[in-house]
Amino acid sequence: MSNMQVYRTLDEFYPFYLSEHSNHTCRLLHFIGTTIVIALLLAAAITQTWWLVPAALVQAYTFAWIGHFFFEHNKPATFTYPRLSFLGNWRMWWEILTNKILI
Repeated sequence: MSNMQVYRTLDEFYPFYLSEHSNHTCRLLHFIGTTIVIALLLAAAITQTWWLVPAALVQAYTFAWIGHFFFEHNKPATFTYPRLSFLGNWRMWWEILTNKILI
């Protein structure tokens, strides 16, 4: 029997997600990486330079994993909860952008 928590909604999952991102440097790295994703995806769409799409994904995970492995010292939640972690990252990014969460 698995001890893994089952989350049905982002609202249920999000407090756990934030607890896995309590280190300010880790949050900052996620914010920077996600912001770069937006810029690269926009650049890809505007210039039709499609290799920027996989580059955006690689750099996003690089920033996030550096945050987890070197600052947060935990395993990224995306390994266990990929869909909810993806959504949680965007919610955290928005809440940092709008000053609901401090980095």
